Amino acid sequence: MMNKNKKKQKKQSKIDFKFMAFFFKIRDKFNPPMRKIEKSEIKLYDHVLDYGCGPGSYSIAAAEIVGSTGKVYAADINPLAIKNVSKKALKKGLQNIEVISTDCNTGLVDNSMDIVICFDVFHGIEDKKSVLKEFHRVLKPNSRLSFDDHHLKENEIISLITAQGLFKLEEKKEKIYIFSKI
Repeated sequence: MMNKNKKKQKKQSKIDFKFMAFFFKIRDKFNPPMRKIEKSEIKLYDHVLDYGCGPGSYSIAAAEIVGSTGKVYAADINPLAIKNVSKKALKKGLQNIEVISTDCNTGLVDNSMDIVICFDVFHGIEDKKSVLKEFHRVLKPNSRLSFDDHHLKENEIISLITAQGLFKLEEKKEKIYIFSKI
């Protein structure tokens, strides 16, 4: 497990995390994570960063798609999230998931990711500009940021993601926004 900068973002309490994880189990029954993963166009062999992975619903689904030669990096500030994803990956026999404890700097190599997924977490990030710069840094040229945050309106999402000139909106698939690296 990689351990990186943890001081900027406030961590979620243990009880809050457990409540969220329980809620996500219910959510996943009615709206399977694979639906968002498929809209994100993740494919075999991809290297994926799941930023703000929480209990790992999307990390696990992505790992199943990328196969044994692909890789998913599940990043979160909360140690419970890291533990949860690690346990789920072990239980499912997935060896293509690596967890990263961080609130911004992932420690990943420049231009190494095919896609970054950021689902329902951006609204809670304090230093949004730094996180977007990190996404831009780790993404390969012409790669994608797949984004969804039901706490933000469409115009807020597009404005926040494109304001620094790092990304442009490519398409919207239902509630998933696909941005490409500029």
